[in-house]
Amino acid sequence: MASIDLPRSPNVFHPEKPSAVGSRNSLAQDYRDQQKEVNQLLEEETNKVLHHLNAKLPKEVLERLDVMGGIKEKLYNYFNQNYQNMFNRYMVTAEDEMLKKVRGFVDREEMKVLNRYTPKEIATLLDEVGGADKFNTGEIEKSMVNMYGHLQGHIQRGVNDLETLTNSLLRQKTDVGAFVRGENAYSIVKCAFKDNIYKPKTVTDVKLSVNILDSELISPVFQYQATVEYLIKDLLSKHYMDEIDNAIEKLKDARIDQGLEEMSDGEIIFAKMNKVKEYASDDIDNPKSIRYNIIAKDLMERINNLRAEIDPATFDQLNVRENLKKIIDIENIRNRGFNTAINSLTSILDTSKMGYQYIENLKNARELILREYDDTNVAVLPDERYQIRLRYYDNAQLNEERKAYEVMIRSFETEVEHLWDVLTTRYEDSKFLTRVTDFKDLAQLYKRKIRKNIKEKSGDPLYENIAKVWDEISFVKPGETDVEKMNRTFLYEKDKLRKKLIIMRDKLKNMYDYQYPIERRVMEERLDFLENEFNKFDYIINPFHLQPGLLLDLDITSIKRKKATLDGMANCLNEFLHGVSKGFQDAAFASFSRRRSTVRADIAQTFSSDGSDEEKVAHDAAPRAQYLDMLNDEPAPASLDAPVKSAPAATKATRGPKAKEQKSGVVDGRRGRKPGTKNRTGLKEI
Repeated sequence: MASIDLPRSPNVFHPEKPSAVGSRNSLAQDYRDQQKEVNQLLEEETNKVLHHLNAKLPKEVLERLDVMGGIKEKLYNYFNQNYQNMFNRYMVTAEDEMLKKVRGFVDREEMKVLNRYTPKEIATLLDEVGGADKFNTGEIEKSMVNMYGHLQGHIQRGVNDLETLTNSLLRQKTDVGAFVRGENAYSIVKCAFKDNIYKPKTVTDVKLSVNILDSELISPVFQYQATVEYLIKDLLSKHYMDEIDNAIEKLKDARIDQGLEEMSDGEIIFAKMNKVKEYASDDIDNPKSIRYNIIAKDLMERINNLRAEIDPATFDQLNVRENLKKIIDIENIRNRGFNTAINSLTSILDTSKMGYQYIENLKNARELILREYDDTNVAVLPDERYQIRLRYYDNAQLNEERKAYEVMIRSFETEVEHLWDVLTTRYEDSKFLTRVTDFKDLAQLYKRKIRKNIKEKSGDPLYENIAKVWDEISFVKPGETDVEKMNRTFLYEKDKLRKKLIIMRDKLKNMYDYQYPIERRVMEERLDFLENEFNKFDYIINPFHLQPGLLLDLDITSIKRKKATLDGMANCLNEFLHGVSKGFQDAAFASFSRRRSTVRADIAQTFSSDGSDEEKVAHDAAPRAQYLDMLNDEPAPASLDAPVKSAPAATKATRGPKAKEQKSGVVDGRRGRKPGTKNRTGLKEI
């Protein structure tokens, strides 16, 4: 059949014409008797449903269902409308699309044979004429990718701004949640909002400290003084861990292929531990040790204690040591992580219109100081400003920071205690020639009478003889365990110092009232100084709460009703954390497998046993009259389109020999037979 004999479907619409749009007939059916086939199919499906109803429902119910007309005619019409309209039209459409493809293919092949010049696709022509090197679109594609990337970045920043402002409006206040979003909240070490000292009503100060751990950095950071040997060993360790992970994955796949249960989290950890001995070794002196399989022992000895800089007097470009160091320097392993973090932070600030006038990059110390304004005098700076300090800490640095922090706490305790003693002494001197000034004087006055009239009669010890463990300033401090000794919070000490400062200020007011002698002025000046310095110190991060990694210390000053710097830095910080940190990873969630959660005993469906005689009697005793009661409750005739209400479990029992068959279980509305067996109608159930 030539392609010209096929009707052009896009231009022909007819319900009966073969292969027309919307037609029920197709030329691909080779003029079969379609109506006869449909009638046969509908008759078979209707009989299946009728046999199923006859087998399931009692005779009384079947008679009630046929009162308003034959159910067979209803089923036939239902199948005819839905099956004919949906299935046949779908098949005709698919066949028509196939014929259009065939017709187009025949037309192209005839054109190739008839014409002397054969037209080809543009891509094929360009490939044969010039080749990949002549018609290269790689640079154009890169430009398009860059443009779409920048566009997506601008859109993302706009969405972040809108999200932050919307959340701020809904909350009607500024809090930590508006500053750092939920997925990065775990990295916050300290965040505090407080009123500005000079303008407490209109300006707020924000202190935010974020600690990004070494294990969470996308690009690892190393100290500038790290030796070449340390860098190489770190690379080897990562390589070994990757190999162990690959081996464990193969082991897990092998267990699944064998049909065994998946490994639990504990089994995976122990399997990894056992694999370590295959890649690492403690035998340092043996040149044939496993630890020297990738890099030989003599090479490791040559770079021993080799740091970032070599003494010019001993430098030789042809030495093995210098060339090994050059390979590490070319890869830029030492500086890559910290430089990446700096580039990410500065580029985000530039593109977010959060400019800065002062930046100091202490590369060798792994510290970055960045301020919006060069001046540090708070009195002359504007109310919208920020400053950032980015610092990388290793474990040794944190230990020294912790020692200094503890010494500073003890120094504050000494100074506050000294002022406390001076103020207490001056207070005691001010009570000269006064009989009763406070409770202590009154207790001393009645001391003898209390002992004679009360304590001697009751036999209880005197107040002065009882050990006094409460200082009336702070509650009794509980004993320290190893947890408190290794992770000093100093919350108890800070709270005690803060309360002492408040008590001393109140005592000064009560002691002098409206008088301002030299003693009061001197003590108030000292008290103000200690209080201001203590507040500054309390604002600093406690190094006992830090872990090795990057520390981002952010100080923001913003107007309360404007919050321009606050909103801008919130977006910058979230984008910086997204680009530098890979975030918190829970190993339990990472190793969780959905397959393990679906291995249950009830999935293997088996038919239950016949059960006990008592169960049979209970099923047989179920009243069949509930079917009729259910129908009598609804006087309207049953409709096939209406949803079928599930009958109670007790009404599913039948009489006689059917009870045992029904007891064997029902799966998906069918009787509990084995797949492939024939039912009463002689049709196989799939």
